[in-house]
Amino acid sequence: MIPGKDTTVEKVDSQKEKFGSFALFDIEHFLRRVLRNWYWFVLMLFIGYGISWVYSKYYAQNIYASNLSLSISNNTSSYFTPNQSINFIWGQGGNQDGVYLKKMLLSRTHNEFLVKELDLFVNYSTKGVIKSTYLDKDDSPVFLQVDRKHGQQINYPITLVPKSANTYEVVLPEDGQSTSLYSYDSEGFLNINPFERPANKTIKVGEWYTSPNLRFRLIKNYIEPKIKLSNIIVNLSTVNQSVNDIVSTIGVEFDKEINTIMIITKKGYNLNSTVNFLNMSVSQLQKRRLADKITVDKNTDVYLKDNLDKIRKKLDSSANVLNYMKTTEKLYDIKDRDEKSLTQIKDLEAKKADIESKISSLNQIKQSLEAQNFEKMISTSAAGFQDGLFSASVSELKALYLKRREMALIYKPNSEPMKEINRLIDEAKVSSNGALRNYYTGYYSEINKINQKVGDANAELATYPEKQRRYLDAERGYNMIEATYNSLLGRQNDTQMRMAANQSDISVIDPAKNVGQPPIGPNVQATKASIIGGLLILPLLFILIGELLDSKIRNIKELLNATKIPLLGVIGNNNHENMLTVLDQPKSSVSEAFRGIRANVRFLSGENGGSKVILVTSSIGGEGKTYVSINLASVLGLSDKKTILLGMDLRKPKIFGDFKIDNKYGISNYLTGEVEMSQIINKTRIPNLDVATSGPIPPNPSELLMSERNIKFIEDLKKQYDFIIIDSPPVGLVADSYELMKYSDANIYVVRHEYTEKYMLKMITEKYHNNEISHLGLVYNDYNTKQGYGYGYGYGYGYGYGYGYFDEDKNYKEPLLIRIRNKVQSIFNKK
Repeated sequence: MIPGKDTTVEKVDSQKEKFGSFALFDIEHFLRRVLRNWYWFVLMLFIGYGISWVYSKYYAQNIYASNLSLSISNNTSSYFTPNQSINFIWGQGGNQDGVYLKKMLLSRTHNEFLVKELDLFVNYSTKGVIKSTYLDKDDSPVFLQVDRKHGQQINYPITLVPKSANTYEVVLPEDGQSTSLYSYDSEGFLNINPFERPANKTIKVGEWYTSPNLRFRLIKNYIEPKIKLSNIIVNLSTVNQSVNDIVSTIGVEFDKEINTIMIITKKGYNLNSTVNFLNMSVSQLQKRRLADKITVDKNTDVYLKDNLDKIRKKLDSSANVLNYMKTTEKLYDIKDRDEKSLTQIKDLEAKKADIESKISSLNQIKQSLEAQNFEKMISTSAAGFQDGLFSASVSELKALYLKRREMALIYKPNSEPMKEINRLIDEAKVSSNGALRNYYTGYYSEINKINQKVGDANAELATYPEKQRRYLDAERGYNMIEATYNSLLGRQNDTQMRMAANQSDISVIDPAKNVGQPPIGPNVQATKASIIGGLLILPLLFILIGELLDSKIRNIKELLNATKIPLLGVIGNNNHENMLTVLDQPKSSVSEAFRGIRANVRFLSGENGGSKVILVTSSIGGEGKTYVSINLASVLGLSDKKTILLGMDLRKPKIFGDFKIDNKYGISNYLTGEVEMSQIINKTRIPNLDVATSGPIPPNPSELLMSERNIKFIEDLKKQYDFIIIDSPPVGLVADSYELMKYSDANIYVVRHEYTEKYMLKMITEKYHNNEISHLGLVYNDYNTKQGYGYGYGYGYGYGYGYGYFDEDKNYKEPLLIRIRNKVQSIFNKK
């Protein structure tokens, strides 16, 4: 049975619509195409590996991280160092000191102090053949000290080349000189006149180097560096840029189990730099917090002492009044005293006196805040509260006022920087004043409640005589003053105890150390995988795009599924110098393929006896229509069947050249009546094969082919020959072949591998399934046999499948994948 021919299935309309429609994407052909282009993937793999190796060795800048853990104690007295363990009377609580300390570590004020104090705006590196390596300050044999009053060009690499133990050559870039210089004194930019590139100069350690855009000197590092450097590259940056770079690389987290323990992380390109910075940062923070605590405690002690002196005078005066009333008016022994009410009033008024004392302290804090007199601020503990958020806002406000005073020397009052700093100050004021208002509201609310309770208790004492009530009032006044005095005295004792045992509330648990930590980034392995994967995707992407845009027929299975037209045979690639493959290479696989087509054509036309008219056509020229016609006719002639080959493609004659026949007279001459039939029939070297060439190109080929004379011509030939092979015009260009098919017994449609467009098959497929054409079969021509066929239709139809049977097999070498497959199969098939 002919492959693909199925006469038992009835065609319904829905099926007919699908005929001739090809899938948008052929996964099988795509995979075959990928395998055929394996060398591109291997090439990309090697290129990707090479690029990733160069990247990891010469370009990847390792990022390191070091950690420092510290503990925050709970003996803090200053709102500049707020207590983390206080639960506030208004429901506030939590790790307030930890939050404040985190803000301090990440604050501009703290890090700007470090940048200026430690010259962190000077960055050191060294450059090898390709890669630059960042250095810690201590890795450099010399330090660069800038003249802060002189303008300096920033982001301008200064190369120091060692010449001797204490001599260095200063090499500046060939270009890039800027007239906009940065002043570390005013932290602003200034402009100078254009200048030429400063020449290279050799200077000694301690000697000043001066140029229009730089002024610095070298200071010897008395710590012997561990590595010897051939060059030191120094880059200067602005204070603001340095602070921003530092803050962006600091991370602060709290221990999950103990929230008073902080873990501070610093990232950077040099591990020693991160270690040194963390230790210096925490050391400076400890000193500043201790100084803040001492200052605030001293202010608080002075404030409490002054108030105690004032209260002591009031207490003495009140005691004198009370003693006078006892001695002169004999009121020390009042009968029927309501001791319960009196005790209640005494306790309430003692609480009131304590709150009023706190309000007085709160007033002092507010006045200092409004007067910007931060150096005279007292502790919030004197006002009876500890609020980390309030303390942070006051600390921020103090830093902003200081910053504004510095900026006022540089900027005009209405400039944008000044407007921005004023806006930040207003926000900090709102935050701090809002917190104070909350405490005022709370204190006055408590006093109102106490007054109400005291009023209720006084109503019970209204029955006492006037003199006794005056004595009781004097006694209550004394008790209130005494309670205030005791409250202040207690707070003074607490303050003095803190001052006596004052120490930083920050204790380092684990300092930052260089213990050879591996880099945390970049993820070199992931980068390598991305580079290699990206390059491997490139050929895959190109193949995929090519596959989606490809409209050529490349897959036999897809062709048969789309057309449902029987396949008569597959013709391999023809490497012969002419079209006479069957005659010149009878033992080739191509010749054997034509013999298979000869057998299948009999099934296509049926065995009804008589002569057979076989028409060969295709979509367009170049698909091998004439080649198939010549070789099919040759195969039939060699099988002792009297055969004639008719060149009826009158527009493009071809047959005569391969058979070395004169095309002076042909079918076109006969159809116009110029010559007789015998004059156009030519003998060939095959006894049973004759050829009638097309003849000269006529002006009206369609009319000639459709004429009654041509029909009679075919009928006359059927009386003389067993097979008539018609090489007809392509149906994709002209309709002549469709008319000739009415008189043929079998029709062969030639499809060329990777040449025929898919859309060209739609018309012939529709006509076949609409029963407008019958006895139609496909011949797949010029198939690349090295791809393998493997669909099981007839013979293998390709080199390497005969294993010595065909002539081509002697030069055939199986592909590597096929050889590997066969080897594996032979191993598993061993018994």
